[in-house]
This record gives sequence, structure tokens and C-alpha cells, in this order.
Amino acid sequence: MPQSLSRRRLLHALGLSGAGLLFTPGLLRGVQAATPPSRRTLVTVFLRGGVDGLSLVPPVEDAAYHRARPSLALKSTGEGAALPLSSPFGLHPRLEPLLPLWKEGQLAVLHGVGLPTPVRSHFDAQDFVESGTPGRKSTPDGWLNRALGSEAQVPSAPLRAVALQSTLPRALFGDAGALAMGRLEEFRLRVGNRGARATRGFEALYAGAVDDALRTTGQGAFEALSHLDEEQLARLPPTSGVEYPRAPLGQRLADIARLIKGDVGLEVAATEMGGWDTHAAQGAATGTFANRCAELSGALSAFARDLGPRLEHVTVVVLTEFGRTVRENGSRGTDHGVGSAMLVLGGGVRGGRVYGRFEPLTADRLQDGRDVPAWTDVRAPLSEALRACRPGVDLTRVFPGYPPGTPLGLFT
Repeated sequence: MPQSLSRRRLLHALGLSGAGLLFTPGLLRGVQAATPPSRRTLVTVFLRGGVDGLSLVPPVEDAAYHRARPSLALKSTGEGAALPLSSPFGLHPRLEPLLPLWKEGQLAVLHGVGLPTPVRSHFDAQDFVESGTPGRKSTPDGWLNRALGSEAQVPSAPLRAVALQSTLPRALFGDAGALAMGRLEEFRLRVGNRGARATRGFEALYAGAVDDALRTTGQGAFEALSHLDEEQLARLPPTSGVEYPRAPLGQRLADIARLIKGDVGLEVAATEMGGWDTHAAQGAATGTFANRCAELSGALSAFARDLGPRLEHVTVVVLTEFGRTVRENGSRGTDHGVGSAMLVLGGGVRGGRVYGRFEPLTADRLQDGRDVPAWTDVRAPLSEALRACRPGVDLTRVFPGYPPGTPLGLFT
């Protein structure tokens, strides 16, 4: 390997190698099975595009909601009605697969959640949510990565933090170490002569590295590859009777479930789902938004059923960058707003409740006379989820400058 090939270029080459891998320099440790027993695995699902919380969890008993949305408001009764939750809210009818989790107390909803200062740019809002430092663009790392590094260092697995998506999300940027892959099948190099040649090529690449830290990173990566091959995680089937949606989110959650059931030491997993930017032809009980809801609920429901009793040791947080305008626009869609809804499910969740402040949607109560306000700072539920999953987490490091208020009480 040429001596002039830089560490940065090597890492970049690995990310574009066709193996579907992206390693951060913190992946230097050997494989260790099982997440520490005092912790739960935290799974985040970022819904990109700005989810309309008023359609996800509609306030069907609010007259102002119906006046503002003559074609988009969901009804409380009749065909295509919202599923009843706690007054005044319902659940979008295409989220029905999640209703058993609600009834069993394993699913909670938050409304009016968002950034403390309105940000209606997708890029900026996503950056602020994932960095965990609203209004500060210079933050180099993400809140999930800081959470991984905020406790006393203990031996941990290379697969402790994994993103099931094509690129590493902003929330996992940092020094603690994380890995991104599109699918587990991409993580495991293919069998046969072609796969063997690829493996030897990567091994040679790292063996020739002049940077000791980089060489060690590569060795840790191959230990993880070997471990996955031994466990045959990519071929581990879902629990009998569970079928994941074939769309990307379902397949990604299926892989996360395999990692959890394989006891590879997974502490944090992240994935995402796009398609929520509904400026036109949004639809109500049917249409574009409804189709997104069906994919989301099908994937989450299958994930919960696949894990079975293991769900008690996993917490899933579903979040977005901002909500949509209260009033529908002339294209029968909604534009960028402020407050939206979040879903939290799994172990320790005090479910069957809607959390957070919410007021009738009259103009005098709205942000700038048009949006659901962010009555609840997005860092509040994220802080409680972290504390429930990682009791020793230093929240002052994870969310610097954030003064936590009265606890929401999301977890037991």
C-alpha cells in the first residue's frame, strides 16, 4: 500500500468498498457477548421529512382541528375513523397493528414535542435533534455517541452501536465507536472464491497500514465479521409466525432483532424511514401518509412480536425533526411546522398514555399562529429513555446546557 495513503482516505475507501460498511475509529475492542444486564438496548427510528403529528395521533375531539383541516382531519367515528386512545386523541387507523402494545401498556405517545426554538429547515432541524444541541451548529458529535462515552469505560463489543442504514446517522458521530451497514448480509462478506478474494483484499489493506490505530481498527472489524459469521445472524429467522414488511424499515428492524437475539453486545441501534414530507395530496385515512403509517406500524409490530419476552430489555424511540402546520394548504397537504408526536415502546415504558402538554388548536395557542408549539423539548423524552436504558449515563454531557424540567414519568 502506498505510504502516502492517508488514514482518512483508507477509512473512506472502506466505506465505499461495496461491503456496505462504515467504521468509526472507536471500534478497537474484541467481541464481547451480551449487553450488560443493568442496561436495555436503545433503538431509535428517525422518521425523516417532518411527521404530521396531528395525523399520526389526531386530536379528534378538538373542533379547531376539524375546522383547520376540512379534507385531512380524521373522524372519531364511522368509516376510516381514528382508533380511540385517551381523550381527546385517536390513533391513525393504519397504525392499528400497534394498538395491542398500547392496550398492554407497552406503547406510549408524546404530543407537542420538538426543538425549543422553531426551525423549519429539514437539514438544520435534523442536525439539531441528532446533535442534541439545538441552535449550535459547531457540535462535532451526536447525542447517542456521547451517551456511549459518558460512562466509565468498560470492555465492550465492536457491535455495541450499530446503524442499520446506508450511512452513519448524525446522532452516532463521535469517538465512542459505531458502525453503519445497509443489511446484515452486506456486513458478512460473501462466501465462495469471490468473497474469499474480497476478504483477503481487505485484510491486506489493513495489514499494510502504517497507522497503528487504523490497523487495530481493521483488526477489530474483522473480529466482528468473524463473530457474525459464527453466529449466522444474517440467517437467523424471525420468531415463528412473524413476518416483517418487505419495505426497507421492516428489513432493517428484522436485522436489529437478529443482533439483539444473537447476544452480540448491542447497546444502541439506529435506523430511519423517509417519505414524511407531505406538502401535497397527504390524504387522511388513505393516501400517502396512510401508506407510511402502515409501513411503520407493520415493522414496529413485527419487531415487538419477534423479540417476544426480550422486548422487556429493549426500548424503542420513534422521533422526527419537526411537525406540520395545523391548517392544511391549498394542495391538500401540510407545510413545515414545529411540534410533532413521538412514540416510545418496549421495556420499562409506562404505556397506554399520551404524555406532554397539549392545548386546543385555536390560533391564540399556536406557535406563530400556525403551528403546534413544542410544548415539550425533544431532549426531555430522550433523556428519560437514556436513563431508563443506561442508568449510569451522564446527561449533562449528553445534552450540554439543557436544564431538565419536571420529569415526564415515561418509565417505571
